[in-house]
Amino acid sequence: MMNQSPIETALNRAMIRWSLTKSTPIADSQSSAIFRVEQNGRNFAVLKILKPIAAEEERRGAALMNWYGGEGAATVFDIHGDTIFMEWLDGGTLGDAVRAGHDDESTIALATLVAGLHRPRAGAPEHLLELRPRFQALFDTDVRQWPHTARDLYARACGIALKLFDKPFASIPLHGDLHHDNIMSSDRGWLAIDPKGLLGDASYEVANVFRNPYGASNLVTDPRRIQALADAFAARLGFNRKRVLGWAAAHSALSACWDLAAGNPITVDLAVLPLLLSAYDQA
Repeated sequence: MMNQSPIETALNRAMIRWSLTKSTPIADSQSSAIFRVEQNGRNFAVLKILKPIAAEEERRGAALMNWYGGEGAATVFDIHGDTIFMEWLDGGTLGDAVRAGHDDESTIALATLVAGLHRPRAGAPEHLLELRPRFQALFDTDVRQWPHTARDLYARACGIALKLFDKPFASIPLHGDLHHDNIMSSDRGWLAIDPKGLLGDASYEVANVFRNPYGASNLVTDPRRIQALADAFAARLGFNRKRVLGWAAAHSALSACWDLAAGNPITVDLAVLPLLLSAYDQA
């Protein structure tokens, strides 16, 4: 008999531990392997088996999901070692709704979901990552990595990020990667998946929304949409409008830095960042 891979070993142990039947591979990424499993031959569930390269970040996210207790996020049934046993969501994403022309409705759904995630709860998970270290890649990037014409955008975004960190704010647990394609439909409404497990300013939570969803670049680069998002988050969540736009610009530049380091194109951020900076200036 051939030796099993670590993933196969973890899968077999999980199937026995939780009395599961029939596993189907769903996704295999750098950070995890995901299987749809059956319980009692009736209900579907998910096993997410973490890989060493991203286990620390994924563990933080799993602890946060557990803490949400199924409110605004997929339910975590149990965690054992590096295996997470959780709710199966088979609906489409909020990104699908936006791409189908329902952006305004999606913004309302997103704000409602954030309100649920940010509801005060006792006993926040330990070991969440502070927002400041999360931004280290932005401050460490050599400006010469940026296209010559965009270096002033990078410098401005850095300045805004530093200003945001300098101003005291209440730190709360954050999903940390909230965007339309990390929000799935279910019979319990829209639910978030794949949190990063951060700790920081509540208004950072919506920063990634401005540059998403995937494949909707015409929408993302519409200045009216940027204003509408900022208005909605201020009205529905009580966030400071200028702070929201500041975090959106800073996060766009941070995402570009991550992509530059990985050798990926930064086309979307080069298009949206000047618009976010302009909206920030006007706020």
